[in-house]
Amino acid sequence: MKDVNMVVDNTPDSIELARTMRPVSGSTRVGDNPVLFLVGNSTMRTGTRGNGDNGQWGWGYFMHEYFDPAKITVENHALGGMSSRTFYNQLWGDVLKGVRPGDWVIIELGHNDNGPYDSGRARASIPGIGDESLAVVIKETGKRDTVYTYGEYMRRYVRDVKSRGAFPVLMSLTPRNAWDDADSTVITRVDSTFGLWARQVAEAENVPFIDLNDITACKFERFGKEKVKTMFYLDRIHTSEFGARVNAESAVEGIASTPSLGLKDYLLPSPVDSVTGASRIQGKPILFTIGDSTVKNEDRDDDSMWGWGSVIDELFDTTRITVENHAMAGRSARTFLDEGRWDKVYDALQPGDYVIMQFGHNDDGDINTGKARGELHGSGDESKVFRMVAKGRNQVVYTYGWYIRKFIMDALEKGAIPVVLSHTPRNKWHDGLIESNASSFGLWAREAADRAGAFFIDLNAISGAKFQELGPDGSAPYFKNDHTHSSLKGARLNAESIAEGLRSTDCSLKNFLKQ
Repeated sequence: MKDVNMVVDNTPDSIELARTMRPVSGSTRVGDNPVLFLVGNSTMRTGTRGNGDNGQWGWGYFMHEYFDPAKITVENHALGGMSSRTFYNQLWGDVLKGVRPGDWVIIELGHNDNGPYDSGRARASIPGIGDESLAVVIKETGKRDTVYTYGEYMRRYVRDVKSRGAFPVLMSLTPRNAWDDADSTVITRVDSTFGLWARQVAEAENVPFIDLNDITACKFERFGKEKVKTMFYLDRIHTSEFGARVNAESAVEGIASTPSLGLKDYLLPSPVDSVTGASRIQGKPILFTIGDSTVKNEDRDDDSMWGWGSVIDELFDTTRITVENHAMAGRSARTFLDEGRWDKVYDALQPGDYVIMQFGHNDDGDINTGKARGELHGSGDESKVFRMVAKGRNQVVYTYGWYIRKFIMDALEKGAIPVVLSHTPRNKWHDGLIESNASSFGLWAREAADRAGAFFIDLNAISGAKFQELGPDGSAPYFKNDHTHSSLKGARLNAESIAEGLRSTDCSLKNFLKQ
C-alpha cells in the first residue's frame, strides 16, 4: 500500500498520552440523555491534544455548537494518525465501554489506511470491502496482527455499535486540497475508493451514510482555489479553523438532509438573520459598509460621535441602491471576522452588490492579551499560532492584509464588488503635518486590494489633504472627544472624500452617486 498522503500528520506521542487528552467515554452524559460519539482521525481531531496548538483543527472540535446540550452531548474521540485498523485495535474498546442504548456514533476513517502493513506505523487496511485478510508480523516489535479490509473494519464498528443498542452513522472522508489537474476547478473526490466502500458498507448494513466528501467538495469548488487555500494549514489534508468549520457545517447539513435520521432531532435551530440585507429592493443592489468606530459609532444626534458609514447614504441615489452600515466600534479586521460579523454580510451578498471596507485603527494592538484584536503587520501570507489568554484557546493570526484579502475574495465569490479604503486620518500632527498611514496600514490596504482584485481609495490621503489645509485648529471641529473619532461634520467630510475617490476609479458604484 503506497503512502499517498505525502505529509507527516499528527500521530500521538504515545497512546497513553493520547488517552489522557481524550474524554473518558460517556463522561459528558447528562442524566439519561444520549451521547454523540465521534470516531475518526486528524481531520476530525488534529494532534494529540486536539486544541489547535499547531494551527490545525479537526471538524469534531466544533460539532457541539450545532446540538442542543439540554438533549445530547458530543464527545470527540478521534485521534490524529489513526486508520480504521489502528483505531479499532487500540482505541475502539475504550470508546465502546461508554456507549449505551440510544446513543449515536459517527465514524469517518480512511485518510490513514495506506502505507505499510507490517512496519513503521503499520496502519494500512486491505483495499475494498471483501473478506480478505493478511497475517503480518510487525517488524519493529515482533507483534503478530491480522489485517482486514477497510470494509471489514467498518462492518465491525457498525455491528459493535448496534450490539450496544446505539445508532451508527458512516461518513466519507473530508476532501483534500487536491484538484483533478493543474487547471481544473474540480476537487478530487474519493468516490471510487473509501467513499464508495463506506457507502457500500452502510447500504449492506442498513445504516445511514453521509457523503461528507462531496458536500464539502462542492463548497470548495464554489469557493475557488485561492479561498480553499485558507481552508488548510501547513499541508493539503489538515484543515485550518476555517476549513474545520466548513466540514462541521457540511456534516450537519448531511445529518439534517438524511431521511429518517433521528439524530437531526437534536440539532439546534439554524439562526435566522432578518437584519442583514433587509433593505434590499428587488432588482437593486445594496452597498454594505464594514469597519470600526470611524465607520459606525453612536450616530445619535448632532453632538455625538459619528461614523461615515451612517451618513454616506446621503450621497447616493437611494431609489436605485440601498446602503447598510454593518461596521462595529472597537473591531479590527480579525475580530470582525472572528465574531461572525462578516459571515452575516457574506451570507446576505448577492451578485451586483458592493462592499466598502475600512479597518486599521484597531489592528495594531495586542494580539493575544488585553483587547486581543491586533494582527501581524503587513499584507503577506505570514501567520503564527497564539494562545488567546482571555478565551483560553489557540488561534492562528494572520497579517492585516490577509484578512482584507479574505473579505475581498469572499465578496468576489458572491459576485459582489469590493472597495478597500485606507483608514480615516487621525487629528495627530508632527512638525505641522497631519499624520499619514501611507507607509503602514494604508500601504498594506492598497497591497491587499491590488493583489486580490479590489478597488482602492486612499481615504487617509484625501481627507488628510483637507485637514492639512485647515490646519490643527481648523480640523478640531471635525473630531469628537479624541483624535480619532469623528463628529457629524467629520463623518460627512470623510463620506465626501470617499465619493471623490470613487469618482476617480472605474468602479460602477460611482454611477449610483447623486449628481
